This record gives sequence, structure tokens and C-alpha cells, in this order.
Amino acid sequence: MSSSTNPSLVTSLDGEEYEAELLKWKEDSYGGVIVNLEATMDVGAFVCSLKASLSKWRHLGKKGVWMKLLIEQSHLVDAAVQEGFWYHHAEPTYLMLVHWIPNTAHTFPVNASHRVGITAFVMNDKREVLVVQEKSGKFQGSGVWKFPTGVVDAGEDISVGVVREVKEETGINTEFVEVLGFRQAHEAFFGKSDLLFVCMLHPLTHDIVKQDAEIAHAQWMPIDEYAAQPYIQSHESFRKVADICIARMDKGYRGFSPYIAQRSFLYFNSRDLSGPSSSY
Repeated sequence: MSSSTNPSLVTSLDGEEYEAELLKWKEDSYGGVIVNLEATMDVGAFVCSLKASLSKWRHLGKKGVWMKLLIEQSHLVDAAVQEGFWYHHAEPTYLMLVHWIPNTAHTFPVNASHRVGITAFVMNDKREVLVVQEKSGKFQGSGVWKFPTGVVDAGEDISVGVVREVKEETGINTEFVEVLGFRQAHEAFFGKSDLLFVCMLHPLTHDIVKQDAEIAHAQWMPIDEYAAQPYIQSHESFRKVADICIARMDKGYRGFSPYIAQRSFLYFNSRDLSGPSSSY
């Protein structure tokens, strides 16, 4: 459903009647409405249409209002806030505002609460692991060698993102094998929680071509030497990840491999479910 292109007679909260063109909208699945402004509007015209639309939606018994303002419509933000809207989330090209019409507690879902990261365990046939030293961040100048690590892009699968990150940081082509485990932490990136997936990859090339912008050094290192670093041994989560990687190679530990299920990836222990699926 959308508003008419003709002006509508609307009664304001103070009982005054006036004509205003309603904003174009559509119903969502939860008794609310979604507003996508198609063009830049004058602030005065926007306020008039917004007031009229809110009155209309209230009359129809609607609940939550989602209003997407593109970056070129940012001059309308203050006017929307004055009408009771608040920020829900932002992306590079838009700001999503919300408004709850009933006089009850709102039921809007929270914005995305987690960031998804990956760290790559890549071992060659000499029992050497691919490690890097970073130019910036927590480990800058520390001398600590760590696995290549990064963040999965929006809409990117874990198994794809980790292969991309390894290629970008080290120039090494790899094949995804499985997820060995994951870590959840809180109050990380701007107050968001953080999920870090430890992934095993099989190297397809050997010669390193490091990324100069972010990586100071990259090399192949014997896994026992990597695990023996003082920092790795003194930090429980890093030590445990090293233990898991060694157990994967020496003790039959198996993680979760991807299975495509209805255009998404389901990760599970395929060996213990139906027998071995990989020789790695």
C-alpha cells in the first residue's frame, strides 16, 4: 500500500484540519510502515507531509515507522527528530530513522549487534604456518607474529572472506577447509560484540607477496616456533587457538566444513556426521 499522489485531508493532534500530500509508504510484516523518500524535499513540505502521514498511520492502527533518508536528504534529519523519530542505524549512503506510534514500549529489533572477523590457519607440507606482523593496531611494533586476520564484508561468506583476506595480506592463494572454532567477545568495536572464526585453509601457492599498506612482515614459520612465542603462551585465547590448530594436524581434531543450504552456508562436522569429506 502507498499514499495517494493527491492531497489528503488530515486532522492534526490539536484538531486542526489541513490538506497535505502523504509520504509514499508500504506496509511491513509487523503492523508498521516503511518510508523511502524518492527525491529531495523542501524541509517545510517534508514536515507537513510527515505530520499528515503520522496522523494517517495512527488512524490506521500502524505501529513502527521505518524511514530511510539518503545522504543527500540529510537536511531533513532534524525535522524528523522533532517529530519523534530517532536513529536506528547508519550506512555509508543513508540513515535509518524509526518512530513508534502507539503509547507502548517499542518492539523494534536492535541494530546488528556483532561484527564478524576471521583468522587464518594456513600450514604447508613442512609444518610451517603463514604468519604476519602488522603495521598498525594492537600489535604494531610488538614483534608478535600472528595469523592473518580480517573482517568479513557485508554479504560475504566466512569461507570466502578468509580466503580473500589471506590473499590481500600475503599474496598466498588458498583453499578453504573448515572452521576450527570461534570466539565471542563483547564491548569491542564501538560497543559491538565481536565474533572471530578460526579457519583452516590449504595453501595453493607458496611465494609471499605481502601487502605494504597494512603488513610489515610476512613469512612461513614452524608451527612449534609460532606457538612458543611468549605472547601466545601468556594469553589464554591465543594459546588455545594454537593448541586447536596443532590438534587438527596431530590428534584427529576436526572442525566444521561448509554445506550450501538454500543459498546460505551451514557449517558442521561433516566427517562425524557422514564420514570423511576431505583429505586435509
